[in-house]
Amino acid sequence: MKKVLIFFLAFLTMTCCDQIKGPKIPINNPEQDNTEQTPDNDEDSGSESPVLPEVWDYSHVTSSMFGHAGLSYIWDESVIPEITIKMTIDEWNKLLDAYDQNPNNKDYFYCDITYKKGSETHKVEDAGVRLRGNTSRRRPEVGNKTHQTNNADWQHCHFGVNLRKFVKDSSHEIKGIRKFNLKWFKDDPCYVREIFCYDLFRRAGIWTAAFDVYCRLWVHVEGDSKPAYYGVYEMIEPYDDKFLAKRENLFGNADGNLWKCSYDSHGPADLRNPDANMAEDNNKDDFTYELKETGANFSTAKAQLQDFIKKIVGKAHGTPGDSFHKWIKQVCDVELLMRTYAVNVAVGMWDDLWNNGNNYYLYFNSQDLYDYKVFLLPYDYDNSLGTCNCYDPAKQDPYNWGDKGILMER
Repeated sequence: MKKVLIFFLAFLTMTCCDQIKGPKIPINNPEQDNTEQTPDNDEDSGSESPVLPEVWDYSHVTSSMFGHAGLSYIWDESVIPEITIKMTIDEWNKLLDAYDQNPNNKDYFYCDITYKKGSETHKVEDAGVRLRGNTSRRRPEVGNKTHQTNNADWQHCHFGVNLRKFVKDSSHEIKGIRKFNLKWFKDDPCYVREIFCYDLFRRAGIWTAAFDVYCRLWVHVEGDSKPAYYGVYEMIEPYDDKFLAKRENLFGNADGNLWKCSYDSHGPADLRNPDANMAEDNNKDDFTYELKETGANFSTAKAQLQDFIKKIVGKAHGTPGDSFHKWIKQVCDVELLMRTYAVNVAVGMWDDLWNNGNNYYLYFNSQDLYDYKVFLLPYDYDNSLGTCNCYDPAKQDPYNWGDKGILMER
């Protein structure tokens, strides 16, 4: 395994960095009268014949490779989209009040979304928007309890958009895409770190990484004379059931168990404690291991994750020593995992599984307690490429990256 990591780090240094060049990205003229076009209302409009290879060769991953019209349209880098979130003053005040009551709430609020890309304009009414983020979560309007018309004190925050949250029909999609996350560039005055990292994953053939692009964002609250310009944002593909479905032939199955793994008040998601805090996704709380999608039920998914952790730490029969290596090859694409982690270390992502027990997803592609393939999905790269609150990642030993992630150590 160490040879794989050494080779791939060298490969990244010699080739990938030389290939990464910024595309020429035209920006829409805000004064331009773009013609509105009706979104494709066909329920299956986003699905086309997959064009993925039978055996993955770690070639450069592009959004057009997955045979999905919406994926290649929304996450196409050739034109920066312009997004406006429009809300009534009542809904905006509800959003502010929900934050005041519980900053970590996951409540969605009614909004209208306008999505402009080049000459095309898509409008979706009665969509849903919520606040996102962990330590970076903030109130979008500071100071007063309720909105101050034409005199708001705005600040950047992360948003999640679900076009079909309240109305579940094909008109509440953009070419089959239902959700996207909007992220501000916290601690990154260059506006490039996370964009660069996800791009490097794709150039290294890591097909489990989400797509992301730049966008421009406005928020318009009813009564204000003009929208508030939030500036350049990152638009990210969410990890959810649709993410899995678009890559089903690579995962082998899209009806498995998807876990979000985070360092929270209960402790790190370091895959060391089978009795760690685990729960289903809900609206109020965060968990070390949070089940986001499942094809069965929570108890089945929990037993599977617990058994996986036990085998990693060697507490289950048959996993010490050489038996672990035999088992891990059966349940995990080890080369894909090592390639993923080679990129992770190369970009100095310290707030991760190995070093901090944080910021990753695990997907088990089967409901069976023992018979599955598990995949690590890279997540949240704003703390990378020199951004760190504890030490200089560039001066760390890449083969002893951390002491939290026993999976990488084994």
